[in-house]
Amino acid sequence: MTVILLLFILGLGIYTLFTKDLLHSVIALSAISLLSAMLFYILHAPDVAITEAAVGAGVSTIIFVWIIRHTDRKESDS
Repeated sequence: MTVILLLFILGLGIYTLFTKDLLHSVIALSAISLLSAMLFYILHAPDVAITEAAVGAGVSTIIFVWIIRHTDRKESDS
């Protein structure tokens, strides 16, 4: 189970690096935080898992989405 979670985290991290849409990157980072919280719970660190889920997937995702919504989006013509 641990190896599967690590592979998903690795895949989402690579997707985050190479995607061009910032909102997709933020959603992938949020998923990485949730998977990390699950990994911490499996490794018997529930306090770290709760903190990761609250801060990593909750607060930081809301802040990133709020910032992206308040920026101007410039599309290239080509």
